[in-house]
Amino acid sequence: MRDEGAPRAALKRERVRAYLLGLVDDRRPGDAIPSERTLCAALDVSRPTLRAAVDELVATGALVREHGRGMFVAPAKITQELVGDSAPAAAPQAPGTWSSRVLEFRRTAAGARIGRRLRLSPAAEIFHVARLRLVDGGPVGLEYLHVPAGLAPDLTPRQMESGFYRYLRAERRIVAARAEQSIEPTVLSEAEAELLGVPVLSPALLFDRVTSDPDGRPVEYVRSLYRGDRYRILSRLSLGPTGDGRPAPDASREADWWGTVE
Repeated sequence: MRDEGAPRAALKRERVRAYLLGLVDDRRPGDAIPSERTLCAALDVSRPTLRAAVDELVATGALVREHGRGMFVAPAKITQELVGDSAPAAAPQAPGTWSSRVLEFRRTAAGARIGRRLRLSPAAEIFHVARLRLVDGGPVGLEYLHVPAGLAPDLTPRQMESGFYRYLRAERRIVAARAEQSIEPTVLSEAEAELLGVPVLSPALLFDRVTSDPDGRPVEYVRSLYRGDRYRILSRLSLGPTGDGRPAPDASREADWWGTVE
C-alpha cells in the first residue's frame, strides 16, 4: 500500500532543496553555506529532512561537505552543449499512453531564484505545480513546474493533468517554441522513490528546463526527475563531411530526447 505521507515528505524536501539552491545561486564557488542548525531553524524542518536535501545537492555537485568545516558551494561544473541552436525544441512523444496526476497546486510569489529563471520580479505571482507523470498507468517521472500567473491566470489542476501546452495553445494563444534544458544523472530520495515505485537511491535523470514563446518570453520553468530504468536520451550528431567529401548540410549537434513535455 502506498504511504500517503510520501507526497508530503517529497514536497517538503523539494522546498528545502529550492531554498538551498537559492543560497547557492547567491554565492560563489567555495563560499560557505549556513550550518545545519541555522538552516533547520530558518526552514522549520528536522535534520533528517534537511540532510536528505543536502545529500541530493552533494550528489548532483551543487554543494560539497568538508568534515569539521561545514558545507560549501561546489566548484562550477563543466558544461557540454548537446543541442545546436538550429535543433527543434519539440521531440516525439515516447510510446505508451501518457497521463499526469497533480500532487500540489498553489499560487505564490516567484521568489528570487524562480523569478530569475522566468525573468520576473521576486514578488510576481506564479503557479507552483507538482505532478506525477505516468505511462500506461505506471509512474515514470516527477515534475515541479512554475508558470507565470500573468500568462495563464485561469490555470487549474485539471488543465495540468489534461495537457498544459494544449491549454496554452487553445485557451491563451501561447506557443511553446523553444527550450533551454540541462540534463544530469542523480539518485532518488526515499520519498521520490516511493512516488515512482522504485528502490531508494535508484538512478534517475534530472531535467532543468526553461521554455519560451517565439518572442523569447519564458512561459514555464520546470525541474523534472525521470526514472533511469524507464527513460533514455538519444543523440544524433553531424560530425563532419559527407561520404563524397562535401561538408555536411548541417554540422550543428542535435539531440532528440525520449519523452514528452506536454
